[in-house]
Amino acid sequence: MAELTREHVRVAVIGTGFGGLGAAVRLRREGITDFVVLERAGSVGGTWRDNTYPGCACDVPSHLYSFSFAPNPRWPRNFSGQPHIRAYLEHVTDTFGLRPHIRFDSEVLAARWDTGALHWEITTSRGTLTADLLVSAGGPLSDPKIPDIPGLDTFPGKVFHSARWDHDHDLRGKRVAMIGTGASAIQIVPAIQPQVDRLTLFQRTPAWVLPRMDRRITAAEQWLHTKVPATRALRRGLLWGIRELQVSAFTKRPKELGLVEAVGRQHIRRAVKDPGLRAKLTPDYRIGCKRILLSNTYYPALAAPNAEVVAAGLRAVRGSTLVAEDGTETEADVIVFGTGFHVTDMPIAERITGADGITLAEAWKDGMRSLRGASAAGFPNLLTIIGPNTGLGNSSMILIIEAHLNYMIDYLRQLDLLGGRQGRAALSARPAAVHAWNTHLQERMRRTVWSTGGCRSWYLDAEGRNTTLWPGTTSAFRKATRQVDLAEYEVLRIAAARPGDPAGTGTGRSDPDPAAAGGGRAPGSAEETAEVAA
Repeated sequence: MAELTREHVRVAVIGTGFGGLGAAVRLRREGITDFVVLERAGSVGGTWRDNTYPGCACDVPSHLYSFSFAPNPRWPRNFSGQPHIRAYLEHVTDTFGLRPHIRFDSEVLAARWDTGALHWEITTSRGTLTADLLVSAGGPLSDPKIPDIPGLDTFPGKVFHSARWDHDHDLRGKRVAMIGTGASAIQIVPAIQPQVDRLTLFQRTPAWVLPRMDRRITAAEQWLHTKVPATRALRRGLLWGIRELQVSAFTKRPKELGLVEAVGRQHIRRAVKDPGLRAKLTPDYRIGCKRILLSNTYYPALAAPNAEVVAAGLRAVRGSTLVAEDGTETEADVIVFGTGFHVTDMPIAERITGADGITLAEAWKDGMRSLRGASAAGFPNLLTIIGPNTGLGNSSMILIIEAHLNYMIDYLRQLDLLGGRQGRAALSARPAAVHAWNTHLQERMRRTVWSTGGCRSWYLDAEGRNTTLWPGTTSAFRKATRQVDLAEYEVLRIAAARPGDPAGTGTGRSDPDPAAAGGGRAPGSAEETAEVAA
């Protein structure tokens, strides 16, 4: 593929996970073809391409963890594994003809807003291009996080993160230390426990683990979903509705979660007979405060003779000796970090420079803040898919992504009404609007289980603020992002050149046009649904 040489596009999208591919599909369905998708790797898939660890699977039902406009009637299981989800994303890419728009092996190294030209100048590993609108869809699960452990560089064995699994390294007969007890760890532990000589789990905080109601989806069900699409829609609707009804317990009435905790305790009692081990694995905080995990095999694996749970984090490494925070010492040949990702300090933010000459990371040094999870003050024509406070604790992130894609399309329609398709206008989120939105969110967050549940989770930033989750239903988020409110933005325009000035330099500012904010919105195109079989 030819190197990018100052190409200009209307929209540049970063990433080819669910967010980036979804953005590309929505753009094409809106009749917009002047866009590129910048992908640092050589294939699509995002986190479902990068995470290939043993046992990797989704904990959201398959029929809900897929695009509404690209249903797959032939999901093989209630909860799909990584290979099936990645195959689904490959099929979405081909079904909607997205590959001509994707620039593989094109990592975004820097993006800088050009105030004079009202566009983004984007430097990639393969060249430079400009874009009127920059859509960051890298997602919060893009960059692995490995803690700074003293002496780790002295470890003579193999070290890797769950999201960068080394499949060339055979774990059979090895002493393996698993660091962390999050969603990845509870899948990895039962997958590798039968083959390793010794498995040691370093656990700072036990997780609430509930039974995983997984089963094979029969051929008859797949046939019915293929021949009668209404049954497929009904299945998805039921899965969605049940989760919507659960939201109030997490966000308004955490005390109602006691019954769910009883299910979790019974799940531990059935699998773990040793009272000491059971005590180590039983959380002392309200369920839902940290991410609820699903597994039928995690507890039995930890109860196996070759498994050990160290109820403390990893403090230091001395050669092949691992020292826990409680002083416990363990010998290991392999260290696997299941320590999550840079969620509240997204690395891409360090590479995006706004109108004031500061990076998004600098703007967010005291915590991530944006307008409706999409727009940051001082960064005109930048939209984030799955931005601050858009995460979910009990449902499918695809629902949030699709809501944000609706917002993106309306954003582009507003730009067309304000300045045409020649990039003559831009929208910049008003600081007051960003402040008001986040003040409202944090006020709502106070009574949620994530704030009152008695735990410290990756949902919280360094200041203890929950900048990750959305404190409401997915339908409420969809309503909040249905359209762009121009009153929340400052309109930037390219000022008319003064005598003696170079043409097209300088920008002017104007207040929102009331007419443009009302009934003058361009109608949406008819939406089509493409069936995708992965």
